[in-house]
Amino acid sequence: MHPKPNALPWLLLSALWIALDQLTKWWAVTALQPAGMPYPVIPGFLNWTLAFNPGAAFSFLAQNGGWQRWFFVLLALVISSALVVWLTRTARRAWRTALPLALVIGGALGNLIDRLHASQVTDFIQVYYRDWYYPTFNVADCGITVGAVLLILFGLRPPAHKVH
Repeated sequence: MHPKPNALPWLLLSALWIALDQLTKWWAVTALQPAGMPYPVIPGFLNWTLAFNPGAAFSFLAQNGGWQRWFFVLLALVISSALVVWLTRTARRAWRTALPLALVIGGALGNLIDRLHASQVTDFIQVYYRDWYYPTFNVADCGITVGAVLLILFGLRPPAHKVH
């Protein structure tokens, strides 16, 4: 009996997500100068605004002297490794598990590249409404967030089983 094909080919989506993330960050660094200056995309809702974050989401631990860089590098490596192992134990056709895992892995590794290269993460997407501003984020963050939300949503609703 042959084992069922696992979901490791979904790592191609992770690689594409990393490439998209790095390409958009390169664009942001080259096109959005100076840092902090908003470029309206959808006035009243969305700006491109270059920002750099040495911490994590919402600048968590951003002002802690540099040790957090290696903490977040280790965290990204451990989580990504665990998710890759999960993919090896997931059937290739189980897209409701594989898709979210691939997005989280791609996002985590996209931000990991920034931390290793520049000791900080490049952000540039700024969503706001009137005086309220959501923390600036990037494509990697979108992968992590969308992947996590999909994993929760798909986990709450079991897949429909075909009646034979």
